[in-house]
Amino acid sequence: MTKSTHIPVVIVGGGPTGLCLALCLRQQGVECMVLEKNEHPTQHSRSIGIHPPSLQLFDQLGIAKSFLDQGIKIRKGHAYLGSSYVGSIEFSSLPAPHQYVLSIPQSKTEFILELACRNVDKAMVRRSVECNSFNQTNHGIQLTIKNEKGETEDITCEYLVGCDGKRSVVREWAEIAFEGSHYPDTYIMGDFEDTTPFGDDAMITLHQEGLVECFPLGDGQRRWVVKTKTYRQNPSSEEIKAHIHKRTGFDLGDSTPTMCSSFGVQHYLAKTFAKDRVLLAGDAAHVISPIGGQGMNLGWLDGVSLAAALKTSLSTKNDASLRSYAHRQRSMALQAGKRAEWNMRMGRSFRHPWLKAPLLNLLLHTPLQRVLAQLFTMQRLGSWWV
Repeated sequence: MTKSTHIPVVIVGGGPTGLCLALCLRQQGVECMVLEKNEHPTQHSRSIGIHPPSLQLFDQLGIAKSFLDQGIKIRKGHAYLGSSYVGSIEFSSLPAPHQYVLSIPQSKTEFILELACRNVDKAMVRRSVECNSFNQTNHGIQLTIKNEKGETEDITCEYLVGCDGKRSVVREWAEIAFEGSHYPDTYIMGDFEDTTPFGDDAMITLHQEGLVECFPLGDGQRRWVVKTKTYRQNPSSEEIKAHIHKRTGFDLGDSTPTMCSSFGVQHYLAKTFAKDRVLLAGDAAHVISPIGGQGMNLGWLDGVSLAAALKTSLSTKNDASLRSYAHRQRSMALQAGKRAEWNMRMGRSFRHPWLKAPLLNLLLHTPLQRVLAQLFTMQRLGSWWV
């Protein structure tokens, strides 16, 4: 006999967005379940930057200390034009208490979030679960899954949320269009032993051949990101080191990286974040340039907004709050995408340094520095025109 379970909200995808949404829902008093196909959380560093609005959310959830204990507080970023120091951007002008960007590998982020979920309810996150079919009725949604034991199981819910990434099965089931394209920009990156003098600070170099940036990771490591002319599959550590040395003068010596990879850049946006009883959040709803580190944080902002909307919808039996969520978060995703695109354009190759120098001086040595700090850290997203 097929086992059957009912729960008000089912979340497909146990990455950072899905786990955070689950915590937000439980704080609202809404029962939920997270279904994740992978047996274990990611073991990779991937996204590393947590911005102040996300830290404020983690304060509300009571989990900020776990992140702060394991992360590095980046309070300043140094800017270079080629080998010439131009100035610094400081985050001391941001609203207290989080006047910094927190650097922490995504593997640790997912571990903290999942542990917090299991501390609330050991059964809230279910791994090694595959969603096989989806059927929407007037009263809810029925899922057929292959559970942890390899058995078939039916789950019914009032609302289904897709937090299952840019190749979202939930979005595909709901037949929600995902519109966008690839940028021409490509990058290589690696996590190396930190041999720089920057300590807990970040560094960005705008070079004629393209951007180089680096961030502290903790445990004596530093993340390096390098703009490339073309996509470089399986880049070697020596290739990354050579680009870094040529453009910044820093010699990473015999440092062996814990990770080397390459990536292209895309921008995609779901036509809607809410269709009938299906909702989208995180990369299932929007994909923006990773330069600036806003994508994961944008998913968390989706989560807190969606949790409140679902609470209202479940209690009032009215979907107006979900339509409002979809409109508001889609507008925020568009705005965050434009900010990320500006960050990316600034890092592209250029022929004439004298064209970049006046702009950098204007941004770093006038009151615009405070505005730049707020834009970089996702402040006032949804209220500013930029």
